[in-house]
Amino acid sequence: MLSRKNKLVLLKLASLFSVVRGYNILILFIAQYLASIYILAPEKPLREVLFDVNLFVLVIACTFAIASGYLINNFYDAEKDLINRPHKTLLDNYISQKTKLAIYFILNFLSVILASYVSFKAVIFFSLFIFFLWLYSHKLKKYPFIGTLVASILAITPFFAVFVYYHNFDMVIFVHATFLFLIISIRELTKDLENLKGDLTQDYHTIPVVYGVKVSKVILSLLVALTLIPTLILISNKFEIGYMHYYFLLSFILMIIFLFFLWKSSSKLQYTLLHNLLKLIIVIGVFSILLIDIDVVLNRVL
Repeated sequence: MLSRKNKLVLLKLASLFSVVRGYNILILFIAQYLASIYILAPEKPLREVLFDVNLFVLVIACTFAIASGYLINNFYDAEKDLINRPHKTLLDNYISQKTKLAIYFILNFLSVILASYVSFKAVIFFSLFIFFLWLYSHKLKKYPFIGTLVASILAITPFFAVFVYYHNFDMVIFVHATFLFLIISIRELTKDLENLKGDLTQDYHTIPVVYGVKVSKVILSLLVALTLIPTLILISNKFEIGYMHYYFLLSFILMIIFLFFLWKSSSKLQYTLLHNLLKLIIVIGVFSILLIDIDVVLNRVL
């Protein structure tokens, strides 16, 4: 049986995992490697991509930067989260604010040090990335449109780091990025609806707070309609995406379902369910990259 001290250590580790959204970071880690193998460097042997030290360092640097972003976001949103996520906040508070700040600076330092192994340009890139993660959490997220736009851009920035590393400027990459950007934008705005009570209390000027729920739903409907453009482009014969076209068809069906229930939703629980549906679409999308070429692991090992 665990002692009280050991239980406290486990609770603090669980708290840290919750604060830095460990599950999101794991998905991001997998997504960057799958994108590198199937989309960004499809001509390279699998072994060369998997054992590329520079790529590994870039991905780990991204992981540390994103984790620090979640930490500083949690730090600034402490009061709001007490209203919006009381149960999660209880777990998060096993780590003090002082400790969160200390880990935040350590992760940022490690991220920049790792980037210096790759190149000076990587150091500049991650320094700016870390700065804008802080600026978003401290200021920008409190403003309508700007907060949603910046959050969506920051979410796809880690893929941009790998994209620049491989110098691959094929159009298919921009179409994939546009689709992901739109889905993340929809998720961010849905999250604002979900967190409306806390945002209103803490004077966050998000789109639902400033313009109301109905306007937010109209904007979400327009964004869903816009996702049809990259979806149609990707499932056309213009790009080779293998069986992944089934994912885009499924995602479009799920987005129609999302839209149907969006206009019927009015409670926090309903918006939370819609938010989880969008997260599911993103997670399925990550692993659906494998469908671009299901034989790739066998064909590219050598």
